[in-house]
Amino acid sequence: MFKQTIRNLKMQYGLFWLLPVLLSIACETDFLPVGLYAGDPQMTYAWETAGILTVIVCVPLSLRLFSVALKKKKIDEAHLTGALSGYVFWSGVRLGLLEIAALLNVFVYYSTLGNVGAFCGLIALTASAFCLPGEKRMREELNLTNGK
Repeated sequence: MFKQTIRNLKMQYGLFWLLPVLLSIACETDFLPVGLYAGDPQMTYAWETAGILTVIVCVPLSLRLFSVALKKKKIDEAHLTGALSGYVFWSGVRLGLLEIAALLNVFVYYSTLGNVGAFCGLIALTASAFCLPGEKRMREELNLTNGK
């Protein structure tokens, strides 16, 4: 049961990193247009502001929301499968919020050719270090001992 949960969490995490990499590759190979708003200061400002605000909202929300959701759950032996599925769900929500910030800012970087999108994208991707999946971490966050 734990192995399947960990495998699902690792797939979520891998997909989280795959999408920004694929978007970057698509832009670097000119599959998607680059520099759409590079010469337009108003659009550059608007996109960079949207990217900054998205990171300001999504990063703390994703990390705090997950811990609040886990604290509301009372885990016992009878509800272990429900707790594990809830853990996978909230982990996906957390990574989804970070993914929104990362993808938007990769887009901002390539469409404005400014550094703000790159920095904000790196902040979102770096925040994913707090979401690394592992059985030990999962047991600690769910307050499970090795006996359960």
